[in-house]
Order: sequence, then C-alpha cells, then structure tokens
Amino acid sequence: MHFRAPAIVCAALPHGENGVIARLLTEQHGLVAAYVAGGRGRQLRPVLIPGNRVDAEIRSKSESQLPFARIELEQSRAPWLSEPLPAAAIGWVTALSATALPDRQPFPVLYGALEGLLKAICVAPSARGWALALVRYEVLLLRELGYGTPVSRPPDDDWPALLDTFDRMARELARYPLADRRRDVMAARVQLRERLGRIDT
Repeated sequence: MHFRAPAIVCAALPHGENGVIARLLTEQHGLVAAYVAGGRGRQLRPVLIPGNRVDAEIRSKSESQLPFARIELEQSRAPWLSEPLPAAAIGWVTALSATALPDRQPFPVLYGALEGLLKAICVAPSARGWALALVRYEVLLLRELGYGTPVSRPPDDDWPALLDTFDRMARELARYPLADRRRDVMAARVQLRERLGRIDT
C-alpha cells in the first residue's frame, strides 16, 4: 500500500519512546491507522492534533502490516482548542470517527461532512452556528454504517428542541456503533453536552 492524500487527524496514540499511531480519515481510503516516527517530538506533536487537516504519505509493504506515515500540516485547528465549546466539539467528532469507523473502508461522504463540520466549528461565532451540523454528522455516520435512526431534524431556531435531539442521538450512538468499545468515547460527548447546556435559550 502506498498513497498520498489529504487526511483529517482523528486520534494520535503514543507508541514506543517517541512515536505515535495516528488514525487518519482520508476520502478514498477511509480511516487508516499508521505509525508516525517522532510523532511526540516538538515538530510533529502540534501537527498530530485531532481535527487538523494534514497531507499524509502512507506506505506499507503489505496490507497486513501497520503502515508508516509521513505527515505535513495543511490546516491547524489548534487555535480553537483554547475555547471550551469548540474544543469539546472537535474532541467529540474526531473521537467518534476514530472509534466508530472501520479501518480502510472509504466513506467519502463522511470525509466531506467532517471537514465541513470542522470548518463550521472554527468559523461560526457561536455553537448555535454548528450544533445542528454536528447532529447531522452523527445521523449521517449512523446511516453510512448501516444503522437507521428515528431522530428527526429539529427546527433551525429552536435551541431546546436541538438539545433534545442531541440527547436522543446519544442513546442511538451508545446502542449501536459504540456499544462494544473499550474506551469510554461517550465521555467526550457528555462534556460537550454539559457545555451546550450552559448556552442561554
């Protein structure tokens, strides 16, 4: 396997003394786990922040081998990680994607939707500008994975209804794609929900 493509960093887990196993979502190759040498070093640590868009060169000798990746930053979302709501939203959607999506199965629609959602989180003046898009991404992810969802779209200007939909989506996500996961990924969503609940209606 050898390809080069734009990718969204969805997770970066320490591996060995100075390396990282990055989970990278690409448009044509899906979610790819790859070893990044020096990923915890001074140069690459700020590049491998979940939510960042990178240029990734992925290479392995066989399909069964963990690939190696060379990474260059294309767009950093680090400035928004100092803001509680955007940081919680970016943390949740990247953790969801890294955990729920199967490796090496392309989901080009999800890739485009996640990139659009991350842009909205960073550009919108408040969470009211991206919260509905976040719920839509969750619904799309469920549908792309083959799960139906009874959740209907709330009115654009009804914040309590949106929060109610957000809560109902939590049950769907915990019941289906995240049901058998070892990591408590939903904790990131609980934190996001607490912060969204503080917004005045």
